[in-house]
Amino acid sequence: MAKKRAPGKDGKTAVRKKLIEAAKAAQKKAYCPYSRYPVGAAVITDSGRIYTGCNVENASFGLSICAERVAIFKAVSAGEKKIQGLCVAAKSAAPCGACRQVIIEFAHKDAEMIYLDWQPLEKKEKVTITKASKLLPRAFDPSEAGL
Repeated sequence: MAKKRAPGKDGKTAVRKKLIEAAKAAQKKAYCPYSRYPVGAAVITDSGRIYTGCNVENASFGLSICAERVAIFKAVSAGEKKIQGLCVAAKSAAPCGACRQVIIEFAHKDAEMIYLDWQPLEKKEKVTITKASKLLPRAFDPSEAGL
């Protein structure tokens, strides 16, 4: 069975827009009464489905979870195993180290990572795009470890 690959240039732009809009919508659902730092994320899988997540905080801070992991775990719990792209939306958006390790586990190495530095009240938006392989230098890659 052939793997689905990312769409062409026009399709890639459309996918980016969908991911950005989905991450923005997810950010509005964030539960962040302690940090007041809402984050939204969206991932697109090999099947073409988009899954979203938001950060969910807890008074016991170690039990909180980031938006990126929520979106990825929703995809995995629905039977998805590979991610073609991810968008994270927040002020000064970037995945934490734990999220980067989870992304490495489930994303294609060439998967697009979109950071949306989004400040809706100031009407500011900056998009940065990189690849999953650039997220975590010398990451623990289960496939390279023979797992």
